[in-house]
Amino acid sequence: MIARGAMLGRDQPVIIHMLDIEPNAETLIGVKMELMDGAFPLLKGVIATSDVIEACKGVDVAIMLGGFPHRKDDNKDLIFSNVAIYKAQASALEQHADPDCKVLVVANPANTNALILKEYAPSIPEENITSLTRLDHNRALNQIAEKLNVNVGDVKNVIIWGNHSSNLYPDANHATVNTGVGHESVKELIDDDHWLNTNFITNVQTRGQTIVKARRLSCASSAAISVCDHMRDWILGTPTGTWVSMGVYSDGSYGIQPGLIYSFPVTCEKGEWSIVQGLKIDEFARGKMDALQRELIEEKRVAYSYLH
Repeated sequence: MIARGAMLGRDQPVIIHMLDIEPNAETLIGVKMELMDGAFPLLKGVIATSDVIEACKGVDVAIMLGGFPHRKDDNKDLIFSNVAIYKAQASALEQHADPDCKVLVVANPANTNALILKEYAPSIPEENITSLTRLDHNRALNQIAEKLNVNVGDVKNVIIWGNHSSNLYPDANHATVNTGVGHESVKELIDDDHWLNTNFITNVQTRGQTIVKARRLSCASSAAISVCDHMRDWILGTPTGTWVSMGVYSDGSYGIQPGLIYSFPVTCEKGEWSIVQGLKIDEFARGKMDALQRELIEEKRVAYSYLH
């Protein structure tokens, strides 16, 4: 998708740097050969390496996919294991990437991994370090579209608040549907607060597990699409009147502690994101948002206890 221009635009040449651990070096060379055999006109080069410095040298966009896999009930150990990875990769980005490099952290716990990366890459602007909640955002759009039996492209402005975790909060209170004669409120069209506050949330939260159970494989395809969506909208801009969900550095908006990487609704223009302001937050949403803030504060505490 990157080589075809789906991420950065149909007229943007790219050089792809791929980093993996040494035991996977041969596999990585195979991926490089397949990319070259794709004969993509936009693909001007491929670097396949297990050297983090070579991988980070001169990059404008860094998509951080790697991390220790999550296992049940081991979140603290997961954070500890990923600190070392993100410390090394952040240091390499700090020293060798383009000074205005845009970073997207995908590996979980993505919000806290992004915080660790920020700690060890202080010269990268804080607004250039983000985490992925676009997959959850896309899943929420799909759940609404299925419920209303409409095209998913006609649904917009759902929100993923907070953390990419099993407790994430998809919010449809401000979402709308293009009915052909105008945009109508999802909340009014569905007219079922119980579903919106129970099944809808659970369906989005557990969608990844449901897919893994069905496929016996990870959600690699939909995750890849959401990565491209995130970067494309960030760099090329969001459509007028549309917002998307991104894990970004909190500035205190909506009462969220400054300095956390927290998922907000954002609009993007000319490579910069802005948190959507002035949305009405009801009591139910406030409770969910605050619970996710506490969860992220605890993850941060665990990570920083290891760092320091």
